[in-house]
Amino acid sequence: MPGNSRAAGTHHSRPSSSEEPPDLEVTSIAEVLCLTAFFGRLVHFAKVTPQKVFWKDTKNICVMVTIVLTLIDLVIYGSLEAVNIRGVRWSRALRPVFLINFPESRQIRRTFRSIRNTLPDILYVFLLFLFSMMIFSLMALKLFGDRDLRTVEGSPYFTNILDIAFELYVLVTTANSPDVMMPAYELNWWYSLYFITYIIINTYIFMSVFLAVIYNNYRKHLKNEIHTLAYLKHHKMTEAFNILKVKVGTEFVVKEARWRRLVKVVAPDVSSSHLELLLRISDEGQKGHVDKVNFLRLADLLNIRVVAINIKKHPLETWMPRVYQSSTSLLVQKMVQHRIFVWVYDVIILINAIFIALDEKDSLISYAEWLFLSLYIIEILLKLYTYEPSAYFGRKQFWNWFDTLIIIAALLATVANTTIQARKYNSQQVLDIVLILRILRLLRVIVSIQRFRVIVTTLINIGPTMLTFGGLVLVVYYAFAIIGMEVFHGKIHFLDPGSGSPDALVCGNPALKDSAFAQGRYCKNNFNDLASSLILLTELTVVNQWHILADGFALVTHQAAKLYFIGFHVVVVILIVNIFIAFILEAFFVAYSLEKSEVETAIEKKIQELGVGVQEEEVQNGGLIDNMDAKDSGFSADEGDNKKKDLKGLYFRIASKKYKTVDTLLQQMFESEIAPEGKDPSLKEILSFSPKKVNFDNSA
Repeated sequence: MPGNSRAAGTHHSRPSSSEEPPDLEVTSIAEVLCLTAFFGRLVHFAKVTPQKVFWKDTKNICVMVTIVLTLIDLVIYGSLEAVNIRGVRWSRALRPVFLINFPESRQIRRTFRSIRNTLPDILYVFLLFLFSMMIFSLMALKLFGDRDLRTVEGSPYFTNILDIAFELYVLVTTANSPDVMMPAYELNWWYSLYFITYIIINTYIFMSVFLAVIYNNYRKHLKNEIHTLAYLKHHKMTEAFNILKVKVGTEFVVKEARWRRLVKVVAPDVSSSHLELLLRISDEGQKGHVDKVNFLRLADLLNIRVVAINIKKHPLETWMPRVYQSSTSLLVQKMVQHRIFVWVYDVIILINAIFIALDEKDSLISYAEWLFLSLYIIEILLKLYTYEPSAYFGRKQFWNWFDTLIIIAALLATVANTTIQARKYNSQQVLDIVLILRILRLLRVIVSIQRFRVIVTTLINIGPTMLTFGGLVLVVYYAFAIIGMEVFHGKIHFLDPGSGSPDALVCGNPALKDSAFAQGRYCKNNFNDLASSLILLTELTVVNQWHILADGFALVTHQAAKLYFIGFHVVVVILIVNIFIAFILEAFFVAYSLEKSEVETAIEKKIQELGVGVQEEEVQNGGLIDNMDAKDSGFSADEGDNKKKDLKGLYFRIASKKYKTVDTLLQQMFESEIAPEGKDPSLKEILSFSPKKVNFDNSA
């Protein structure tokens, strides 16, 4: 093996520095410019921040240290290149520090804090897991080491404790099952019990315990952070009240004029009608001032989206009232508003799905495509006839836009397909696009089935916060990609198998001769550039065949290279993916199941008291109102005509749950455990909160 390593190291020599100056100079100059920009931003921040605060902020220290280390690395690397000595750019793996520590990356830092706080408890489970794995490794060595067994490739079977430990670790991921068991199983079927026991204990029990521990700790620390944010908000609102308050009689209050100015400053986009509604809620007795209790919940009031519903007349009702209000027209409108109309089109979509699966070269199928398309266009036209067009295509009408765009795409696809067939055009790329657009039409079933829409809406709701984990994964991927490029760059190359070069069969490296890596034609899985590295890391995250990839890179370098792949699996698959699952579970449960909060209920009650409310249960599919989503808008089939006659002008309603942020939903989930007014901790206690120091039951 060492011989292979040396051969691998010398097979593709790295170009000398004399061949690289242009690239080296360009990248170095670009990096120095970026560092200058980061440093300039840091200096600017230092000038506008009190010195004490600036030097106490860990983010600033991290950025400063990273800039210094990067400059040192650049100088050392440039000096070594100048004398033709290969250098290692170790500081490149630190670049994500800049992304993490910018003020805009608060959510990514929160996720890293959750990981950091979760690590101690996970560590004990992981050590116990390693102990279990080593016990089974020793058992395997004693059971199979002296039996002269061979693998399919002809290698000795379970004769080295380190190889056994690696194979058993891979078995936990099931990537090498049942291959790893077969030599022992062929010798005696009783030995299969050893592997079955190992899989039950380590794959099913320990991996489930990992998820349970991670989920429990993630939820605990998230709850702690939400509490901290809630207490800080309450503390700041109290300070604001103390600044603005005046004494009226025996109590301190905030005058209406000051309250209005404050709302306009913190929420300049709030409409005058919305402002009046909030004032009516805050000043219940219309005394001209707001007391402390109502003032403190101003932040919560502003955080709840109140939908202004502008109920307009249909343009046809204005232009031709007699025709639009005729008995035939009203019958058409009633039919479109009825649930059976939706059911009929559900059946049409399902029949369309069957026809799409059939051979499109058949003339009958081709004519059927036009028939289905005509029915979909008629559906859209009927809805536009029944519902006010500007409301139907309102800013928040996601499902209506989605439905219409799918129909337009289907029309374009059908026209393009007909044109292509008529002209005998033979572009596979265009045909692929046409086929995909036709299949996308089936997504309309999501619009039609209520439960599908609830689930999709919930996923859309938590989508922005899921991007936080996308940023976290990107940071970790980038760090591992840079390390991989420094260690494995140039060791494996992809050569066209049709070129006839013997090196193409061994990925450009003789060390891979007869290996599963070369036989599987994994040559494109390399660390020669950033894009290839990220694709390879994605494959490792999926874990299928990841041990073959690890073996391949170990053959061209050293067996210790397997530690890189094990480390990636531990960090990404066991830790981050499980935290991601915990987050999705928590966010989905919250977004899917929580009812309105107390503040929302108070707003809704006041809206109804003022006689300017439309209840959520009064609206459903079909009857669309401005600024309302398709799921929550419209009127019932039985009451639609009367409602449309009675309700004209401006009305209000609490927005759908889909417009809440996950932070808002999580705060709502834990709001019952937040301390009542007057009993919350001091600012010093709030800022020192940690899971180990604070018992929220006691502090509440």
